Amino acid sequence: MVSRTHTRSLGILALLCFALWFCPATVVLAQQTDSAQTQTSPPQRWLIETKDGSVFQGTYLGQSEAGIRLLTESAGEILIPMSAVKNFRILNERNFKNGEYWFENPNATRYLFSPSAYNLRKGEAYYQNTYIVINSFNYGVTDRFTIGAGFELISTFSGTPIFFITPKYSFPISENWNAGAGILYANAAGFDEEFSGLGVGYGIVTYGSRDNNVTLGAGFGYVSGEASGEPVINLSGMRRVSRKIALVTENWFVPADGYYGVYSYGLRFMGEKITVDLAFLNNADIARDIVFIGVPYLDFVVKFGK
Repeated sequence: MVSRTHTRSLGILALLCFALWFCPATVVLAQQTDSAQTQTSPPQRWLIETKDGSVFQGTYLGQSEAGIRLLTESAGEILIPMSAVKNFRILNERNFKNGEYWFENPNATRYLFSPSAYNLRKGEAYYQNTYIVINSFNYGVTDRFTIGAGFELISTFSGTPIFFITPKYSFPISENWNAGAGILYANAAGFDEEFSGLGVGYGIVTYGSRDNNVTLGAGFGYVSGEASGEPVINLSGMRRVSRKIALVTENWFVPADGYYGVYSYGLRFMGEKITVDLAFLNNADIARDIVFIGVPYLDFVVKFGK
């Protein structure tokens, strides 16, 4: 007859055999699963800016207390000390074209003057200067709401400063469609007590990406509280043709005994945080009476935040 102690010992022995039989397989299986996950996980491309202003780009290899390891094309594997890192970000593979990284368009929210239905993201901001004398500032309050304001420099010194505000709300409809609405309001302080300002309330729809898109807009102008009976129509577009250059056009159709049109064409020169627009404004009257290629237009935009 088997004793209770002997039975307990056999049970423990069986349990140990079960553990020794299955645990190694479980460990090996877990290691294989981890290995498979590591192999299938795509490598990340990082861009790191150091405190001395240097910028490094490469495949992320890992990090430790010593620093961040990158595999770069020009210098091979490098180690960037943590104490030297100012900031870093993971690059989107969609922004690589033929192996070259294309930074995001820093000025996708507008063309020359008119807006697109893309918005600044929350916390982003930019300063725009047009013709040296027109200054504007825009800030992303949320991902969908942007508030802007500006002034004209010469009138400020003459005692009747011209100022304007430009709130805009926009939202995505689908991957390639965005819509929005906004107001442009302008006034001149001390100009005329009976003059209460002028502006336009508008709606817009944009098709495309932040690099390549077209926008159709319509709005009703108003002067001293009286609204126009016919809409102002705007058709604008941009196409990024290289890493640092885009084509830009902005075209207005204003009701005036029918519709009076003004069109534009130009180039946008881009850096990661700055753009410069060089364009020409034109129509039949300008080409005939002023200059054939149109009136030069110049602005620059500096972006802040993310």
